[in-house]
Order: sequence, then C-alpha cells, then structure tokens
Amino acid sequence: MAGDYRFATPEDMALVLRFIRDLAKYEHMEDEVVATEDLLREWIFERQKAEVLFVMEGGIEVGFALFFHNFSTFLGRAGIFLEDLFVLPEYRGKGYGKGLLIQLARIARERECGRLEWNCLDWNQPSIDFYLSLGAQQMDIWTTYRLTGETLERLAAEGD
Repeated sequence: MAGDYRFATPEDMALVLRFIRDLAKYEHMEDEVVATEDLLREWIFERQKAEVLFVMEGGIEVGFALFFHNFSTFLGRAGIFLEDLFVLPEYRGKGYGKGLLIQLARIARERECGRLEWNCLDWNQPSIDFYLSLGAQQMDIWTTYRLTGETLERLAAEGD
C-alpha cells in the first residue's frame, strides 16, 4: 500500500486548512470555506468531533482524509463518515487515495463500525469511477438535504 500514514495533531491545523482549501478549489467551492485554524483546532481536538488522517511520501503529507463517527439505527452501531478525501494533483495515480480508504476501512473494522460511507459530487466522474472500482455502492435512492446559515437559524428560532 502506498505511503505512510499518521493522524493529525493540533499543530497541523495550517496544513489541514491548506488541504481543505485545495479541495474546495478542485470542487469550485473556494468561496464557501470559512474555516480557520482556530475553528479546526477547537472542533477536531478540543471537542473531538472529527479526525484527520494524512498519507505521506518521503515524510511529506500528500493527501488527507477528514472523518467522524455517525450512527446507523438499522445496524445498531457506529459507522465512519468520510467528509473529505483529497490527494494533491501531482501525487494522484500512485495509490494514495486507495491507501487512505484502506486505512479508514481498517479503522472502521478495529472500532467495530458497521459501515464506511461518503458523498461525491455528481460531476466528479473520475472519483465516481474510482469508488465503484473499489466495490462501493452508489446510494442513488437517497437525496441529501441541508440547512445552513440563515435557514438553520430561522428553523432553530421557531417557537422561541
């Protein structure tokens, strides 16, 4: 399996933010990134709401996976949700993305999780093809819904 792996530490927040911004640029969503190093440090390490795994080549971080636990009521156990997976363009095609997914599958197995899941943008055909080649199932019977910002605040304020 390609690369070495390590979990992020609080000192890595600038690097994590750089990977997040690189991913946002790839996804044409740069203007949506409002995360800061301090916010990431708070939510990943102080509140322990997510984890970050790096893949490295020659001691240099070339990709990352940010993930957290979710829960399946049907399975009656936790799962892992992969929020972000990104490998720097110049390191793609070397097995680093697959290696990160293998590591996440191993973490899921070690933690006795029932599943590993993630979302992929509909237009990202190279990633879709890659995920399907691993045996991942496309869950096209589900649609993601989201409340953020003002709409989230408005709903939370109902009945106040």
